[in-house]
Amino acid sequence: MKLSVIRSACSSLRTHSARPGSRAGGLSRRCPPLPAGPPNGRLLLRTSSSSTGGGADTKLAVDFGKQAQKEGRVECDSSVREVVQSTKEAMVALQRRNPAVQPLLAIVQAGEDDILLEAHKEMAGKIDLNIIQICLAKDCTEDEIVEEVLKLNEDSRVHGVYLHLPPASLTSRVLNTLKAEKDVDGISDVNIGRLVRGDLSKGFVPPIASAVLDLLEKHESNLEGKTVLLVGEGHLGLVLQYLMERRGMIALKSNWSSKSHLQKQLMQADAVVLLGGEDIDVPHTWFRPGAAVIRCGPILVTDDEHLTEMSSTPDLGHLIAAYRTQNVVHSYSRWLQEQQYRPWRLRSLKLQPMTPVPSDIEISRAQKPKSMNQLAEEIGLLPEELEAYGRNKAKVQLSLLDRLHTQPDGKYVLVAGITPTPLGEGKSTVTIGLVQALSAHLKFNSFGCLRQPSQGPTFGVKGGAAGGGYAQVIPMEEFNLHLTGDIHAITAANNLVAAAIDARMLHEATQSDKALFNRLVPTVNGVRRFSPIQISRLRRLGINKTDPATLTPQEVTSFVRLDLDPSKITWQRVVDTNDRFLRKITVGQASTEKGQIRETGFDIAVASEIMAILALADSLLDMKNRLARMVVGTSRSGQPVTAEDLGVSGALAVLMKDAIKPTLMQTLEGTPVFVHAGPFANIAHGNSSVLADKLALKLVGRDGFVVTEAGFGADIGMEKFFNIKCRASGLRPSVVVLVATVRALKMHGGGPNVSAGAPLPKEYIDENLGLVADGCYSNLRKQIQIAHLFGVPVVVAVNVFKTDTKAEIDLVCQIAKECGASDAVPCHHWAKGGQGCLDLAKAVNEATITPGNFQFLYNIEMPIVEKIRTIAQKVYGADDIELSPEAKAKIDYYNQQDYGSLPICMAKTHLSLSHMPDKKGAPTGFILPIRDVRASIGAGFIYPLVGTMSTMPGLPTRPCFYDIDLDPITEEITGLF
Repeated sequence: MKLSVIRSACSSLRTHSARPGSRAGGLSRRCPPLPAGPPNGRLLLRTSSSSTGGGADTKLAVDFGKQAQKEGRVECDSSVREVVQSTKEAMVALQRRNPAVQPLLAIVQAGEDDILLEAHKEMAGKIDLNIIQICLAKDCTEDEIVEEVLKLNEDSRVHGVYLHLPPASLTSRVLNTLKAEKDVDGISDVNIGRLVRGDLSKGFVPPIASAVLDLLEKHESNLEGKTVLLVGEGHLGLVLQYLMERRGMIALKSNWSSKSHLQKQLMQADAVVLLGGEDIDVPHTWFRPGAAVIRCGPILVTDDEHLTEMSSTPDLGHLIAAYRTQNVVHSYSRWLQEQQYRPWRLRSLKLQPMTPVPSDIEISRAQKPKSMNQLAEEIGLLPEELEAYGRNKAKVQLSLLDRLHTQPDGKYVLVAGITPTPLGEGKSTVTIGLVQALSAHLKFNSFGCLRQPSQGPTFGVKGGAAGGGYAQVIPMEEFNLHLTGDIHAITAANNLVAAAIDARMLHEATQSDKALFNRLVPTVNGVRRFSPIQISRLRRLGINKTDPATLTPQEVTSFVRLDLDPSKITWQRVVDTNDRFLRKITVGQASTEKGQIRETGFDIAVASEIMAILALADSLLDMKNRLARMVVGTSRSGQPVTAEDLGVSGALAVLMKDAIKPTLMQTLEGTPVFVHAGPFANIAHGNSSVLADKLALKLVGRDGFVVTEAGFGADIGMEKFFNIKCRASGLRPSVVVLVATVRALKMHGGGPNVSAGAPLPKEYIDENLGLVADGCYSNLRKQIQIAHLFGVPVVVAVNVFKTDTKAEIDLVCQIAKECGASDAVPCHHWAKGGQGCLDLAKAVNEATITPGNFQFLYNIEMPIVEKIRTIAQKVYGADDIELSPEAKAKIDYYNQQDYGSLPICMAKTHLSLSHMPDKKGAPTGFILPIRDVRASIGAGFIYPLVGTMSTMPGLPTRPCFYDIDLDPITEEITGLF
């Protein structure tokens, strides 16, 4: 047992150990001190059957009272031993299950009286319980008490709180601030209500009530039918009355106001419990001979002539302390049980699809979403694992992974697609329709994991990205706009790096080594120290020193000068808007920048390496380390310069500490969705976060499904999902859902070009089985083959449009199966929601029954050039690759820096399997040109550039924002889709 005592307003700390040989320490906190509560209960006396009382018999009565006290003390000690023994046995069993955590009781009191503490130290030492004593000022206010209680509520290490306060301080606000599950004295309204209702599985019996009942049972082996008089007021009387009646006793209540009536009741009672704290004279002769008398307050007993305070009566303090520690162990046991996996109790929301299908935003607004608290409870999240952002979205704590680390993962489903038209083929709607079908209709636990949309496309060409029709994430306005601010955090972090780069170059150009050193390692209060991040830089430089005064001039120069080459800075600023005029800019033109002018540019925020890191990190520590490793440029001597060299990586982690938590939302049918991260698929890896998938896989359980989406076609998003994301996460997919549309297949079969905003040519509206077949045998077959390269079964989902004919749909399904798909089914989720995706859900479930044989496309240790060639030939269908001189030089440099074992993230057009956007179907006989090769060292991949790839989209002539508006009266948003 370890004990921490926090005393007085100055919060000085004193630590004790009540277990012989144990190490002093325990849990300590800094907080102001709490007041002394009611005195410990005492067994007063048991009257003798031969006692006559009064007059000459007074001494005889007192003698019999002393004998009763002695017997009572023996019974009390026996009860203490029994309670301690049973509690210790329970504790041993619990510690076997979870040896890393010990239960903790927090005693909050006013003043520094240690009388109560000593009894609890003795009990706690016997069962290996930790105690923290928080001493508030004697005159502490209600607000101060509430503040302390709130801290203890949120402290996961605390399993029980005892408010040892004066009755006046135990206000309704104080009592009901305390979490019911930590109220081990059972005095809150919730716990008293549970007790009266008979729900003892969640509440607590007040320790003093347990002690009273224990002693009564020791006095009388059979209490059924016995009359017990409860004298006094307060909640304790109500609790005892209820508990006694449950045991078959007759519990009567009385008070001190009428002595004549009280005397008659006392004489008729088999046992008396004195509840109040008033200084009331109770004549000895009023008690029935042989009755058990227990006091729970400082009551005085007299004979007819003499007033006597029975201070020598057996002390109930140890027995009450024993029962209180038993309640703490009960609380700990329940807490451990809560940490286990919880079966889902998902209540789906009903859909009433309309024909014709209304606009997406009308459908979204017609459905009232569940509160996040309700959804979280339904899927087994604990209240403390949820951080609400309004009513309709919430962050989920990563501690969930620790809580459920032994829980088997569910089945992992990837939704990819064939090479799309510029209009998109509906992977997001299929993903949402599939999870709606699995959860709301087939009653499987299932989670959708989606990328967060960028503001650029939302206001540019694409519009909203929350799905569509009756397969949406709701509310769609919140999904598409800001969400929980993750992209803003990335923007802030990215631009902090950019500011640090230019500031460092300015200061190095205008200051001597000595001046730089004095400013980088300033003297504070007469002491000069390196910060931890500076010590890390020294270690990388091979300087194993921690005292700034010991550095040689050469070491000082190496330390203070990053010596960035302005022409080799790879880091750009970002903004989450399509702004083509920021693609190339000039910075440093103000006179204050002293001629430090250079060309740079902006990327869109989701193209930042920090976004790629967010999507691939598997913990806060991993993200912090990846941020530190980001290479921002090269020194004039040819050495990479990292964010940690700039001294900024710790600050980046601070900016990103909330963004790393996935955001929980829901579909139209009330099934859960994680929205997290949104890296572009053509220039980054194009997948939602590893952490969202991992959290979801634990939550759905062994037989559940997690459906996650990869960007663009299988040649880009799916290939990167397998070779990059699966390497980072260690997760292995169960099945690939390959989304195809008749529209896209006709394009790959030779149909005319399709342009966003332009009417569809008649070939895409009228039935044309020839174009459909040609598209299937080219692009669809190739994408199925790509999935099979990784040993994963494929189910083709035909996203049905109203212009598609039954013959066209049937033909796609037939050819898909001929080409190796496990199954191929039409999907009507846009018009029907989950009901329209039932066939797909059943096919996916069937495909996961037979385990796949997953394998990576290439060995990570292969040379960079060979990894690029493998992807080009096996995935794209190229004959070979052609490296530009710049690409060759970069590869040589990366090999010199030991970056050669990183996976490859190809940056190429999404509109063709090749590098040529106009080449549809499955092109062959081409050479894939690699014009440049770059590295995202923090994210952990090399990305070759195939052709010209823009990292900053531009706005079209008529952007989507023309249609987006706000009603100033209702605050409703229009035009988002």
